[in-house]
Amino acid sequence: MSTWKLTAYAPKPVVQAALLAQDEIDDWDFDLVVTGREVAEDRPHDWALEGYYPARPGAVQKKAMAGLFAGEAPKITVEKLPDEDWVTLSQQGTPPIRAGLFRVHTPDFPPTEDAINFAIPASQAFGTGQHRTTAGCLEMLGAMKASGMRARAIADIGTGTGLLGFAAMALWPHAKVTASDIDPVCAGVIADNAALNGIAIGSGMREMTMVIAPGMDDPLLQLRGPYDLLIANILAGPLVELAPDFAEAVSPGGSVLLAGLLAGEQEARVRRAYRRAGFRLAARIERGGWAILWFRRRRGR
Repeated sequence: MSTWKLTAYAPKPVVQAALLAQDEIDDWDFDLVVTGREVAEDRPHDWALEGYYPARPGAVQKKAMAGLFAGEAPKITVEKLPDEDWVTLSQQGTPPIRAGLFRVHTPDFPPTEDAINFAIPASQAFGTGQHRTTAGCLEMLGAMKASGMRARAIADIGTGTGLLGFAAMALWPHAKVTASDIDPVCAGVIADNAALNGIAIGSGMREMTMVIAPGMDDPLLQLRGPYDLLIANILAGPLVELAPDFAEAVSPGGSVLLAGLLAGEQEARVRRAYRRAGFRLAARIERGGWAILWFRRRRGR
């Protein structure tokens, strides 16, 4: 299937404001996937707003992108991406990343002895460690472990490549880990990545169970709870909506690790939702304008 990309360049605050505006639109066409990024590491204030669409964008899609900007919108360019998988192409030749205790690399690079290594090839699912939110979650998982936190049941919601679930398994090897994603393609991706990294797929300790489901809407996800640790690196809107479900799924004193939200207004909305759901903030880090939040569920709720 062809994929087209719409791009608009603007300063970081302008792009972040556009992402916040899209988050507030209830009838947004979610075939138009919008994301923001730095243009380059040495230009942290120059950002791009990118929209990906499965067909040639027309006036409707261009108007939707332009409407996210307050005032006059910057120029929006449109390009057809190669018929090859654009995610794969974007990740080929990417160097390894180091995030706390972890090192994530494509199979083109060998493992090292000074880190917990995961080989994640370019694939159709997100979560290779290159994005600041994924790397930040890896850092926070290491901090959780260092704090003495214990986990016997772990859920990774919106798992993508399975990387964060794999990392949690490495830190808490006796835990039962359940990974889920709304995208059916992730089942095959995770099976391949698990085999590549020597991780067993199954239902016992030291094994990962995979389900395809939106949010917590799966009987197996509910049966394998309550969870001592629930990870969700998704988007701010779904995180807010899922706060009550996560509260029901996490044991008293248990933890949720949330990412995929911009520091600022999105973070404030997520914090309010989780306070109302009975959580308290345990720790926070920020990477490239993205907030990574560790909450603990209050006992007695």
